[in-house]
Order: sequence, then C-alpha cells, then structure tokens
Amino acid sequence: MKIKIVTLFPEMFQGFINESIVKRAIDKGNVEIECVDFRKYSHDKHHHVDDTPYGGGAGMVLRCDIIDECLNDIKTDKSHIILMTPQGKTYRQEDANRLSKEEELILVCGHYEGFDERIRDYVDEEISVGDFVLTGGEIPAMAISDSVIRLLDGAIKKESFEEDSFYSGLLEYPQYTRPISYKDCSVPFVLQNGDHEKIRKWRIKEALRKTYLRRPDLLENRNLTKEEKILLDEIISETNK
Repeated sequence: MKIKIVTLFPEMFQGFINESIVKRAIDKGNVEIECVDFRKYSHDKHHHVDDTPYGGGAGMVLRCDIIDECLNDIKTDKSHIILMTPQGKTYRQEDANRLSKEEELILVCGHYEGFDERIRDYVDEEISVGDFVLTGGEIPAMAISDSVIRLLDGAIKKESFEEDSFYSGLLEYPQYTRPISYKDCSVPFVLQNGDHEKIRKWRIKEALRKTYLRRPDLLENRNLTKEEKILLDEIISETNK
C-alpha cells in the first residue's frame, strides 16, 4: 500500500514514520508513506496557500486551486482521496478495515480557519476522527494511517488485531499479566487453569459485559450468536441483581 499525506507540516510525521509498528511495516515493504508539502504548489513569491474568506470573517482559507494542482500531480488511477475535516463521517473500525484494502490512499490535511468549499469536489470522501476541532488534519491523518497499517498483511500478527476493541464489533475482553496478585487484586482463576474452552467462553462473556456496560450502542447493530445471546442474558441478570 502507498499512503500520501498532503500537508503543510511534513516534519510532524517524522516520529510517526520512524517508530514502532509503522516503521517495521515500512521496513518490511508493507507500506510506503510519502509526505507531500503542498506549499510548493503555490505560485507567489511568499508561497501563500491560503487567502482571506469572501464575505469577511476571521482566519484564512485554503485555496482550492493549489490543492487541486497538488492532487492532480500526485494522484493515480488507484488513488482513494480523503479529506480530513470535522464535518466528515466519523471514523470507525469498519472504515479502517475498508481502507486497508485500497492500493493507495491520499490524506489531505486541512489547516487554518478552513478550506475552500470547492476542495470537496476533488476528494472521494471526508473523514472526522471525532466531534471536536483540531488546528489541522495532521493528527487525524496519523491516526487513520496507523489504524490502516496495522491491518496490512505482515504488519502485525493477525490474531493481535482480530481481538482488538471494535474489530469484532465488541470492546476487547480484560487482559492480565504478571504478577498474578497485586494489591489484593488477582488474575481471574479461569485464566490460570489452562482450560482453553473455559478461557474462550470467559473472554467472550467479558467482552460482552464491557460492551454492555460501556458502549451498549455497539450491541444494537450486532447479530449476536446463540452463545452470545445466552451470555448477554446472564450479564444483564447479574447486573440487575
């Protein structure tokens, strides 16, 4: 996969690209990341990429002609272009799964007060990482890139992300490691006895319990298996005691 990040601040991505799972994925050839500074597409001597808004108002607005020229220069027939904006669709795990199947992503990072409305015509979709506003799209671009890269073949072990929160539609079950007991709080006995079937069932039930208590909205659209329905009924009964 190729990921091209269109940004005014490519230096912000150096730590992101050169650390942890992302770096290993790059080194393995799973992904190629290119940061494109769209300031170089400006045609005035001061390299301006923004201007004052028509109709008045505070702040500066990114120019559509500069973004258009940049995208025309870097996109291919395989590019899927995404605009980072708080007005976009809220990003979810299913979006990460979907985008991980693309051959090339272009992530456009807005900045300043906003962007010329005509820029929307040059992208395939708009994505928001939540109902809040940041100074630019760089952090969301990192978040989306990270969530996609870890799903690529060979980036991490498949079983590592298949049990992640949201991947299966549930929050992840509780995890424990040594010490077995700490400050009067011990690892659940079921995880110590080596009975894999009991462990499997415990993990499903605890994932359901955590989801029911913290994110019940996730259960509304989930087609529960027969086993999950029985376990969820048990959880509801235990909770209401």
